[in-house]
Amino acid sequence: MVARFTKSQCHPCPARAQCTTSRESHRTVGFPPRELRDLQLRVRAEQQTPEWKTRYAVRSGVEGTVNEFAHGHGMRHCRYRGQEKVHVQHVLAAIAVNIERLSGLPPSEEAFRSRRPTAFQTYLDQHEIPRPKSWRTLGA
Repeated sequence: MVARFTKSQCHPCPARAQCTTSRESHRTVGFPPRELRDLQLRVRAEQQTPEWKTRYAVRSGVEGTVNEFAHGHGMRHCRYRGQEKVHVQHVLAAIAVNIERLSGLPPSEEAFRSRRPTAFQTYLDQHEIPRPKSWRTLGA
């Protein structure tokens, strides 16, 4: 079931700021079937129990490892074709991750070769203008 409020209904509402952040459009509110709503409430209540949190802790550890492989070691794309070669690549990457973890050293910050500087960066360097490491640090 879906309730739709037109722009003329939604705009003058005093509780609009609590409902939506959109300035121009209307508001659409969905209501799931009662069975689905009851299931969601039951599952959310179960997620607050210590038993569920203990089971989830195992999964969250595995998810962190998968994330490390995907983002830290480029395992979203394989270098080779064929199941056997891909398997070898995954095994070697797992060995490398285990060696990193066992060594206690932090993983290298720059796993890939750095890019050549852009023309703008070269200009800044030639004129001895300091440039921040990242654009995100400009406001800091």
